[in-house]
Amino acid sequence: MSDRITQLRTDFERELSAATAEADATALRDRWVGRKGGLLTAEMKTLGKLSPEERKTTGAELNELKNYVESAIETLLGEFAAKREAEQLAKERIDVTLPGRRVQAGHLHPITLLRQKIEDIFVSMGYEIEDGPEIETHFYNFEALNIPENHPARSPQDTFYLAGERTTELALRSQTSTMQIHAMQKRTPPLRVAAPGRVFRRDTPDATHNPMFYQVEGLLIDRGITLGDLKGTVEEFVRRLFGPDTKTRFRPSYFPFVEPGAEIDYTCFKCGGSGCRVCKGSGWIEMGGSGMVHPNVLRVVGIDPEEFTGFAFGLGLDRLCALMYGLDDIRLLYENDVRFLEQFR
Repeated sequence: MSDRITQLRTDFERELSAATAEADATALRDRWVGRKGGLLTAEMKTLGKLSPEERKTTGAELNELKNYVESAIETLLGEFAAKREAEQLAKERIDVTLPGRRVQAGHLHPITLLRQKIEDIFVSMGYEIEDGPEIETHFYNFEALNIPENHPARSPQDTFYLAGERTTELALRSQTSTMQIHAMQKRTPPLRVAAPGRVFRRDTPDATHNPMFYQVEGLLIDRGITLGDLKGTVEEFVRRLFGPDTKTRFRPSYFPFVEPGAEIDYTCFKCGGSGCRVCKGSGWIEMGGSGMVHPNVLRVVGIDPEEFTGFAFGLGLDRLCALMYGLDDIRLLYENDVRFLEQFR
């Protein structure tokens, strides 16, 4: 029987040396000491056929071999586990001396960039930046701005009423002029404010229209303010925005909250007035509306039009932004396409 155990040990050591993977070691354990089909388990079952003396001697030898086999297999499995762990650590290894990966930072939207530039110009000219609510009552959106009851701007086809009916008191503001009223109610003349913000109108989206867009309003109230002050202020604003050679012109126009009113044009910032695709060959680009603040508007906020006068002017940011960056469609500004926005990094 000792020769049999010696042979078993030799066979095991040969198979042990041939095990090159963790799966081989696991299979070796099942083959030799598995509870049901293990070779040593089977040998243990034959002890009952031996004499008491042989059973004692052979049993001790089998137990010694079994302990040896189990120990050798556990050692081999430990080596494979350590190797596996080392390989995993090597994959996850971090060299703390290397510089970190650069985090991709966001950047400002092109409309925000233009808005900040315009705000900086206004502040440098002595204006304060005004903010106000986007949901307004009839008073601020229409009545205080001298917009008559039958004016088309009050129609549900033009204005977003919160309940979908014109009879409601609340609507999304349709111009930043509403912030003029808030500013004149909170401050006493003289005052200079610039009011940038979103406005809302029932426009069908297309290349040049959007139901939500941005405006900037300028307002100055003081004693002795004339149309000449308006013209000089606009000329200086435009020169600071587009360059010292930019010229402006005023065309008579009507707005309920100013009298007299005028449309403002400026020479094209691309061609300097010679005519190009941006200005459609005219050499001029429309900026927005302007005029002297209507006496009725001053009276509504408790300012005496016999003592104080003022002017206001406004411009839309979306179309201006599209022109400055050569965009054919202002909807690109609101589609949040990262490929488009990354160009303004």
